[in-house]
Amino acid sequence: MAQTESAAGGAAARGGRWAPGTPILWRYRENAGERFHICRPVTVVRDTADLLAVWMAPGTEVVRPVLADGTPLHREPLTTRYTKPRAVRRDRWFGTGVLKLARPGEPWSVWLFWEPGWRFKNWYVNLEQPLARWSGGVDSQDHFLDIAVAPDRSWRWLDEDEFAEAQAVGLMTPGQAAAVREAGARAVERIAAWGAPFGDGWPDWRPDPGWPIPELPGDWDRAGVSVGP
Repeated sequence: MAQTESAAGGAAARGGRWAPGTPILWRYRENAGERFHICRPVTVVRDTADLLAVWMAPGTEVVRPVLADGTPLHREPLTTRYTKPRAVRRDRWFGTGVLKLARPGEPWSVWLFWEPGWRFKNWYVNLEQPLARWSGGVDSQDHFLDIAVAPDRSWRWLDEDEFAEAQAVGLMTPGQAAAVREAGARAVERIAAWGAPFGDGWPDWRPDPGWPIPELPGDWDRAGVSVGP
């Protein structure tokens, strides 16, 4: 795999695909609701019939949920984290960048994290609704449960306490929770087989240094018109 992929303009590619270098929005709807509460401007790395890869650069302005009084969610006890009123606020992604990989129709995306200096840290499997494409990006809804995968291919569940609490407060039905567990089991099978995208060389990928950081638009939560799978 090439170490970089060059930008190719800001218009979508033929067939509804985005060209490398195109800025789009990666958004999540709130659970048990219709409003968007997470928005991350990203740059398209690759967009084909079997893979969407995007890059979120360090310093990107994002939207994230907070409690109505501005308290970050991770500082609120789990027992009240999902029941107190919420708001959203603009913030910056101050960590190292994140490469996100999603295959059409799959109920998860795979994120890659690096330490400073491009030392690969881990894969992160984010269980979620399959991405829905629209003209300005992709939308999903997070399913709380996640999987961390180390460079040595070992893995572990993450956020099982949040997954349980979300069910307890009614953010997920028993049927939805069972479907998420089933999706997680399929993701674990993929990890065990070291199937795509884990064995595809992505830890060696690097962003094009000429890519600007995409801007967060004022209408980041606008309604999107579906443009297909």
